Amino acid sequence: MSSSSTRPAPAGTDADRARGPGVTARHERGTTAGLLVKIALMALVDAFGVYVVLAAWAEESFGILWAMVALLVAANYVYFSRRTLPMKYVLPGLAFLLVYQIYVVAYTGFVAFTNYGDGHNSTKEHAIDALLIQNERRVEGTAGVPLAVVADDGGTLGFAVVVDDAVRVGTAERPLEEVPDAVVDGRVIADVPGWTVLSRQEVLARQQEVTRLRVPVSDDAEAGSIRTQDARTGYVYRSALVYDADADTMTDQVTGTVYRPNDRGQFEAEDGTTLGVGWRVPVGAENFVTAFGDARYAQPFLRILAWTFAFALLSVVTTFLLGLFLAMVFNDPRVRGRRVYRTLLILPYAIPGFLAALLWSGLLNRRFGFVNEVLLGGAEIGWLTDPWLAKLSVLGVNLWLGFPYMFLITTGALQAIPSDLLEAAKVDGAGRFRTWRSVVMPLLLVATAPLLISSFAFNFNNFTLIYMLTGGGPRFADASVPLGHTDILISMVYSVSGVDGSAPKNYGLASALSIVIFLIVATVSAIAFRQTRKLEEMS
Repeated sequence: MSSSSTRPAPAGTDADRARGPGVTARHERGTTAGLLVKIALMALVDAFGVYVVLAAWAEESFGILWAMVALLVAANYVYFSRRTLPMKYVLPGLAFLLVYQIYVVAYTGFVAFTNYGDGHNSTKEHAIDALLIQNERRVEGTAGVPLAVVADDGGTLGFAVVVDDAVRVGTAERPLEEVPDAVVDGRVIADVPGWTVLSRQEVLARQQEVTRLRVPVSDDAEAGSIRTQDARTGYVYRSALVYDADADTMTDQVTGTVYRPNDRGQFEAEDGTTLGVGWRVPVGAENFVTAFGDARYAQPFLRILAWTFAFALLSVVTTFLLGLFLAMVFNDPRVRGRRVYRTLLILPYAIPGFLAALLWSGLLNRRFGFVNEVLLGGAEIGWLTDPWLAKLSVLGVNLWLGFPYMFLITTGALQAIPSDLLEAAKVDGAGRFRTWRSVVMPLLLVATAPLLISSFAFNFNNFTLIYMLTGGGPRFADASVPLGHTDILISMVYSVSGVDGSAPKNYGLASALSIVIFLIVATVSAIAFRQTRKLEEMS
């Protein structure tokens, strides 16, 4: 009998109808249910995608907008087409790879070649608006208007003012608009439909927000804005600067100074003075030149680079050796209670890394830590304040955190070695050490080498441990930037970026350093993986 005669017919064909109407009905119900589930899931995906598209449109992030549109089109085509079965499984991974890897790396590379940082945070249009706002002054001779502080349903603050016997309401994002049916009792605005008039206590609770709030009078930025100091009376403020869009100049109305845009993303006068707010512009390889040529960063960079390599290598070696030793001990069947011991040994691995680092930071405190106060009888040893002791403390804490992982993977690798290989080595006359060196260790390294490489990459960027345990300290005494002896490259990037407020923000320089870290880790990993292939050939 030929194979074609025994092949089952597709559901819904003559074979199904021959079996009876029940089979066909169940198949159709299953197909309809699956289609409905697919439509529902894709509706959720499309709704989220449309939300991202609208948000990107509002923020003028057109790169994100078109990327999301492309992803939505691809997703709908793939999941509603019968000819793209393999892509149904691959597309989610590709989408996450695009969003969380390729986009992040590409954007970091873009920022590395710009002057993105304090004073250059956004586009030229945003910089112009910020300059006009920051240079606002109260218009002399204008009378104050009755004012009330209001909030919408989302808690956003706004001002309600009485202008020409009409109540107008606005927020920092929305200019003043007239609100009908508002209630005014004398000079007091008592009720505004759609808004909540804040009481005196509520205003005092948000006093800083109220005094910083400015509400545009109209869509024209040069018309000024409403501000208040007492939450009862508002005054019109206008900018001392005037922007001429045709000439692309900014003029100070008080001094008459004219500022023109330069190639550094700032408005500059003829005498070289510049206005405080600028915009992002390309600066070429300037950030890389600064990282390696500016003494403020170059000298700490070399020391931190050396320590980063030492920290990553020593962390891998120490955790691997301790984990391997314990794995060999508790892999011996003669040891009783192995399961209990193994459970206890992996407890440090079960504690979140940031929490464990904070715990050890308290234990190693110079004056009040458990180690000095109890174990060392009240000694005041600077475990985290002395440069060399701080480095040893970092390595010790990382050893405590990392050896359970190495213990687990080496235990699994040892148990995976075929017992007949060990028996064959014994028959050939090999002793324990010879068997371990020539049989066990090569097979163990082949199995664990990729994990050791990933562990090196992880420790090379182990920001959590450094930040939570020492904060990068103790600080370099001869450095003009906030960097310290236990900083590694990734924590240096964090400090240079200025996110923590310890230095002016410089995202361009931080991105350039991030690219350098990426290249170093990629190079080391590529070399290590090549050596791993040699081990596989030898085994």
